[in-house]
Amino acid sequence: MSFLKNISPSSCSDADLVKTYQQNGQMEVLAELYQRYMELVYGVCLKYLSEAEFAKDAVMNIFEELVQKLQHHEVDNFRGWLYTVAKNHCLMQLRSRKNIKITELTTVIVQTEENLHLNGELEKEDHLRKMENCLKTLPAEQQQCVELFYLQGKSYNEIVETTGFDWKQVRSYIQNGRRNLKICMEKTVSDLKFEV
Repeated sequence: MSFLKNISPSSCSDADLVKTYQQNGQMEVLAELYQRYMELVYGVCLKYLSEAEFAKDAVMNIFEELVQKLQHHEVDNFRGWLYTVAKNHCLMQLRSRKNIKITELTTVIVQTEENLHLNGELEKEDHLRKMENCLKTLPAEQQQCVELFYLQGKSYNEIVETTGFDWKQVRSYIQNGRRNLKICMEKTVSDLKFEV
């Protein structure tokens, strides 16, 4: 978990950092506070969501939630409060997955393992091609930040240094870029269904 790395730790207590953040809303203060417990949050998310990629996304989403939540809650024990926020976030994710309808296919198709493997590879290749095309449709700033974060594994701070954008802009470009990419991918899939 490295998207908040390069934040220099201070000797302030959690309570001091919470108070400072609630008074002035500085993202650097929240980032330092969150970085102290990011591994704990990742562990909680991995426990509930069972997949590393889902857990990583949840860690990022929980940080984004904290921007607002920490401003409006009285927090005496940040670590315990954060654990509860992370657990509740994961439970909501699991609930939303349960609401997805699954249709059982009645036709049985028999395939060899080689065909299944080949189909999986072709499907993955097709998915990557669609994602590449959708990435090109994003505004330049979103495209640059999404590529640096997801494809090159850069942290927010590294992206700030590379692009010259401020931290809030980077977060916004990544968040909006990810959403726009998802919308484009879903639209591409639904357009293909109508063509068939």
